[in-house]
Amino acid sequence: MSTGTRPSGRAADELRSISLETGVTRYAEGSCLAKFGHTHVLCTASWTDKVPGWMRGTGRGWVTGEYGMLPRATHTRGRREAAAGKQSGRTQEIQRLIGRSLRSVMDLDALGENQITIDCDVLQADGGTRTASITGGFVALAMACRYLQSEGVIKTDPILKQAAAISVGLYKDLPVLDVDYPEDSSGEADMNVVMSSDGGFIEIQGTGESRPIGQDELQEMMRLAEKGCSELFAAQARALGRE
Repeated sequence: MSTGTRPSGRAADELRSISLETGVTRYAEGSCLAKFGHTHVLCTASWTDKVPGWMRGTGRGWVTGEYGMLPRATHTRGRREAAAGKQSGRTQEIQRLIGRSLRSVMDLDALGENQITIDCDVLQADGGTRTASITGGFVALAMACRYLQSEGVIKTDPILKQAAAISVGLYKDLPVLDVDYPEDSSGEADMNVVMSSDGGFIEIQGTGESRPIGQDELQEMMRLAEKGCSELFAAQARALGRE
């Protein structure tokens, strides 16, 4: 039921239209085009049999993330970070979040001395690009691991559980799920929640933008995040053919 409060007309506990399309690129070991409403992120997983120098000889693997936005992913053209000669602090923070989130659901010993890089390229942004990157990035990662097993590179599936992420916030003092740009830009608070499919919390990032978040509001936002991630886990399973 719509409350009429949200710009999109969605109910407070309603996700945007979610699409996780697999196999969208020809060469990557795994790929997923994640669409959260008007936010579209291309996630690709690339394998190499080389790990960072500090991990050599340990027998363990590594999963890392990279993130970027295309120049016209937003209303006005942004300069390519490569042209500026350095990544922004925001970009570095997001790609570290992607890597941390996906490593937390992996058995790095089972991966062996292999590295999988998850590239998340934002084609179009309307809020929630980091959460879409993690959710779609997991699907690409799972496909890459499936490929490595089929090729005999690894013996067992190193994925222990699923990882997904969603944003929640306060918009006109109403706790809402899956915040889009109009709500993010004018809401009172926002939070990004990363969860594992066993109900665990991987990372929580929250800020009271214009006022503190009340205890009751925080509890409701967390309830919404759990509901949203549960729906995303189901969408991931469908995309991977597990349902």
